[in-house]
Amino acid sequence: MTDMTVKEILAELESLGDEKRRRRNAKVGPDGIPGAGDNQFGCRTGDIRKLAKKIKTDHERGRELWKTGNIDAQLLAILLMKPKELSAEQLDTMVREARFAWVAEWLHSYILAKHRDRDALRQKWMKRSEKDPWAARAGWHHTASQINGGDDEVDSAGLDALLDRIEKEMPKAPPETKWTMNNTLAAIGIRHARHRERAIAIGEKIGLYRDWPVPKGCTSPFAPVWIEEMVRRQG
Repeated sequence: MTDMTVKEILAELESLGDEKRRRRNAKVGPDGIPGAGDNQFGCRTGDIRKLAKKIKTDHERGRELWKTGNIDAQLLAILLMKPKELSAEQLDTMVREARFAWVAEWLHSYILAKHRDRDALRQKWMKRSEKDPWAARAGWHHTASQINGGDDEVDSAGLDALLDRIEKEMPKAPPETKWTMNNTLAAIGIRHARHRERAIAIGEKIGLYRDWPVPKGCTSPFAPVWIEEMVRRQG
């Protein structure tokens, strides 16, 4: 473990920052999800990973870095923290504090996916009464992950209920939530042939991401195209 202080770590992150990346991070994305704002250095994720390897696992230092609100520090913090040492309440707070898509994605992948209370939290965030778009985003993200992972707990009746909610709620959902609701819609269509026709129909009806610019070699996030392409690849 390095003996770098939090102040020294922040200085190191600042030295790795790039103005062009800061400008790019600050922009609202084509999906409408807010950008990073000003509390960032604009570090490359590869540089953040290298620094994490240098520091090694350090849960308390990670918690301190997270509290700065700086997105580069939060990305680093996620790599330093131990999921088992975070309570469900702490994770719930962190999900609501994450205000940048990359931070939310890393938090989901490296912390929440490994936490013992992930499904209880998922159910909490999936409630219709959930008003925080980032918490709702996390709930739909982990629901999509369950479906993609072939979780038998999501039965046919549960999938019908999810499709009902997506059809009703997605058109008016905030951008942060729309993204992972759409991921769930695509996951249902790809993984479950019985529900595929309806999933495609909902995607066509709502039209979300229909005009998304797609680089060569990439798959559109427009659910009908996404579903059909992934099913075709599976043969």
